[in-house]
Amino acid sequence: MESNGEKKTVSRQSSSFSLRSPSLNALRLQRIFDLFDKNGDGFITVEELSQALSRLGLNADLSDLKSTVESYIQPGNTGLNFDDFSALHKTLDDSFFGGDGDVNDGNNDPSSAAADETDLQEAFKVFDENGDGFISARELQAVLKKLGLPEGGEMERVEKMIVSVDRNQDGRVDFFEFKNMMRTVVIPSS
Repeated sequence: MESNGEKKTVSRQSSSFSLRSPSLNALRLQRIFDLFDKNGDGFITVEELSQALSRLGLNADLSDLKSTVESYIQPGNTGLNFDDFSALHKTLDDSFFGGDGDVNDGNNDPSSAAADETDLQEAFKVFDENGDGFISARELQAVLKKLGLPEGGEMERVEKMIVSVDRNQDGRVDFFEFKNMMRTVVIPSS
């Protein structure tokens, strides 16, 4: 908790899965935006958002969703553009999870590295559905299907994804392999 100007620390299981690395968080949010924007027009309509939430098992009342989302849609737009979506995400993260948005300010202090490690462990747990410490092709396929990704429909493609990061060739991804994969994602800073 916050005291005497110290950085706020919240211990929680975050269902919003907000990463403390700004570049990874921005990449994650862009990917989510692209998934939700089903017709690829650069806007997420209330209907597209409702459908995406339903696929994830988060059924929201359409009128409640509409009243929340419409205040973020810019006049003349048919839905949320990426900046609108980012603003909505930040507001929801702050409201429900006490999020700080981009916590990592570029310093390399040990607490920041520990926070990044914790974020990676949380991300790993999303995929490791049975909690055995490994991501199998079936687990990866289940998550991809939940997200509505076409790769989730083809086990062969899922297996190729596993093989591409499976360093010890045991047919599954352990946390070390997952961490290496996540850290090789290079995002140019703006």
